[in-house]
Amino acid sequence: QVQMVESGGGLVQPGGSLRLSCAASGNIFIVNNMAWYRQVSGKERELVAVITSAGNARYADSMEGRFTISRDNAKKTVYLQMNSLQSEDTAVYYCYADIRVYQGDNLRALDYWGKGVLVTVSS
Repeated sequence: QVQMVESGGGLVQPGGSLRLSCAASGNIFIVNNMAWYRQVSGKERELVAVITSAGNARYADSMEGRFTISRDNAKKTVYLQMNSLQSEDTAVYYCYADIRVYQGDNLRALDYWGKGVLVTVSS
């Protein structure tokens, strides 16, 4: 009932920039925290940045200053602006949202994930 659709991945040269987007749609009552994670092949998924519905953001240490997370609550969309990209940033990037949905008469807070977009930083 809820879909998370990401876009914006691709190939970029070192030092370049990319902007990822992720839109939530479906039977949504309210979207709470939204976030971006990433996963390098063979490694665990790691948090990149998280943003509350009020717009308060927190970043992983290695991304602070280079990445900016933002959101448009009306569009139920979260963005990740990535600057000064390095080869170590190559990964599959996943969006995440904590969304309250009605299941029958019950309002539940559930976790939703996008399918992931590949970001490749290479010359």
